[in-house]
Amino acid sequence: MLAPLALAQFICSFAGSNMNVMINDISHDLDTTVQGVQVAITVFLLVMAALMIPGGKATDRFGRKRCFLAGLAIYGVGALLSAVSPGLGVLILGNSILEGVGTALLIPPVYILTTLLFTDLTSRARAFGVIMAAGGVGAAAGPLIGGLITSAISWRAAFVFQALVIALIITLSRTVTDPLPPEPDRHFDIPGAVLSAGGLILIVMGILAADNNLWLTLGLIAAGALVLAWFLHWIRREERAGIEPLLSTALFRNRTSNLGLVTQNAQWLLLMGTSFTVATYLQVVRGYDAIQTGVIFTAATLGVLTSSLAAERLAKRLPQRTLIITGFVLAIAGIGVLIGLVAGNPSAWAFAPGLLLIGLGLGVMLTPSVNVVQSAFPEDQQGEISGLSRSISNLGSSFGTAVAGTILVANLTQHAYAAAMATLALAALIGLATATRLPRTTPAAPAPSGAPPRP
Repeated sequence: MLAPLALAQFICSFAGSNMNVMINDISHDLDTTVQGVQVAITVFLLVMAALMIPGGKATDRFGRKRCFLAGLAIYGVGALLSAVSPGLGVLILGNSILEGVGTALLIPPVYILTTLLFTDLTSRARAFGVIMAAGGVGAAAGPLIGGLITSAISWRAAFVFQALVIALIITLSRTVTDPLPPEPDRHFDIPGAVLSAGGLILIVMGILAADNNLWLTLGLIAAGALVLAWFLHWIRREERAGIEPLLSTALFRNRTSNLGLVTQNAQWLLLMGTSFTVATYLQVVRGYDAIQTGVIFTAATLGVLTSSLAAERLAKRLPQRTLIITGFVLAIAGIGVLIGLVAGNPSAWAFAPGLLLIGLGLGVMLTPSVNVVQSAFPEDQQGEISGLSRSISNLGSSFGTAVAGTILVANLTQHAYAAAMATLALAALIGLATATRLPRTTPAAPAPSGAPPRP
């Protein structure tokens, strides 16, 4: 049952990073710029972040498996449309919009079903370890796989590859069962969905505008913050009126979950930001082709895979908090090594030690961060927290690509590369400081309303 769920996380993470090695090929073929491709990548991540909360909530009404399959179908159509796109506009429609919408529908069920089917901490850690390993490898190996396909065939074939994987997942999904029935009469908060998505979109658009107009950036971010404040006011009003909102305000009163969400945001910001920064620097500054760039990322892939697959053993021996702290320490050290060795060193091997450390660090902490958040809530809130969790993570991915990309596009030099990586290190330090405030043991989730306490 884990195979289709893990493959779904793999292909969505792959889609977020494999285009990084196609920047030159796509920009030449579609007669666009590096910044245009960056916009396509960031919009994909943004659409996921903006729609993940409504997507998670929709699983309660329509059923987890039904949303999973619908998301796969939309994603597959988007991949095929991207493969035949004649220009940047169609590529954004297929890759950024349709694949983003499909991902927002299919990813929350992955985490909800895993949480419902694996009830104890150790088995859940093993299951999430497999899923997060698939996601981490998808993000880290995206440049390698994408580079191989692009060099051997074409960048368009990479989207055909995604469509084929989607077809395989749909076939394997016959083994997936939904332990909870759908609730078709359950209220869906459409105004709340519009407000939450609008606020997130405005904030990331503001970051994207930073290299062109600082005042526009400040205006968009301020507008996004106001819309999100309006969203919080709206859901409070809905709750006071006895109407089920898009998100329960109780989700934001769980200290452990809040801290875990911050660490998730920092982890995906670091993962996607590093992928975009290093891939862009290698291709644009050093002139490496797609396959050379992908091979260099093998070190990060090995690091993520090794530590993620050890999640079950690590969860038995060490507290979740310790694993998250260790992961951030390794990742920060990796960034330091990456900057230090690459400066003035023409060898491609100079990237390997730093990327390996970053990969090991990310693999160590991705699973426990998810476990901390998902385990903090009972079954009847899994749809909400899963959507919120994935939204926060994908918002981190959007920030990573947008912030690093803005610094690089503004000035593609050695100095800009170091500045982008230093910015990512700062985000990792914030994640580390947050992780130190997590409880030393993971508290058990409260029982659902009206249910007897769990033993």
